[in-house]
Amino acid sequence: MNASTASRPSTLRALFVSSRPISWVNTAYPFGAAYLLSSGVGVEGGGGFSLVAFLVGVVYFLVPYNLAMYGINDVFDYESDLRNPRKGGVEGALLDKSVHRTTLWAVVVTNVPFLVALVVLGAVSGNGPWSWLVLAISVFAVIAYSAPGLRFKEKPFLDSLTSSTHFVSPAIYGLALAGPHWTGELVAVCIAFFLWGVASHAFGAVQDVLADRAGGIGSVATVIGARATVRLAFVAYLVAGVALLFSAFPGPIAAVVVVPYALNVLPWWNITDQGAEAANAGWKRFLWINYLAGFIVTMALIAYAFTH
Repeated sequence: MNASTASRPSTLRALFVSSRPISWVNTAYPFGAAYLLSSGVGVEGGGGFSLVAFLVGVVYFLVPYNLAMYGINDVFDYESDLRNPRKGGVEGALLDKSVHRTTLWAVVVTNVPFLVALVVLGAVSGNGPWSWLVLAISVFAVIAYSAPGLRFKEKPFLDSLTSSTHFVSPAIYGLALAGPHWTGELVAVCIAFFLWGVASHAFGAVQDVLADRAGGIGSVATVIGARATVRLAFVAYLVAGVALLFSAFPGPIAAVVVVPYALNVLPWWNITDQGAEAANAGWKRFLWINYLAGFIVTMALIAYAFTH
């Protein structure tokens, strides 16, 4: 074994890191919570709980979905990632070119069986057409964000909208699979979640302004600048909180979760493009704020289940 071969990370480790384990819960949890509550607890009109559908969906959105979302991105963002000092850890893998083809094949092999199973489970549930549509949109958003020829991540504002879809669509899919009656209060929750996703992606793009420009990659932050993007994220977080005020109890109480996110971006209110990499400190805090917010949301969901 030569030095070059020995220095390459193992393929399995590369795939594991590329899937962003720290973020797995961010997609599995929305599906699981939405499906669990709307299939028989708390949301009127649910179609009945299926343990098989719940487990298949949670496992899919836990690992294969994230491998697709981040693995495809790591392969086609390789040149930009080389110029990005924060790549190579929990914030993003720097995939050796030797595993690019393997990564794409792993995405296909791990995703297709689950997608077939979910399509079948949608038919069994009686909510096939709507659940299939949402699942198709979800998978398309994952591919379109990074794949050549689409590259939604390079289309300002569409990049943040698509990224938010990555995290909101598992929840919408859970609702579609269970088939609840849609109410204004339920829509308010989905709007709040979507605005949170837009704000979070926009703020995350700030720290990469210089690296993205060097790599020829466009984003909401490279177009309107770091300062305007931070302010956009701040406002979007606040509007998300306002939207939650129109949800069913205890949703209005859960509106407090936007406060730490808004406060987290506030220190960079006047950030410049040249100093944009400093926002990485806020992004690292964002990753941990997610767990605090998840705890608060979980308590709210438990309260909701016991009061409906």
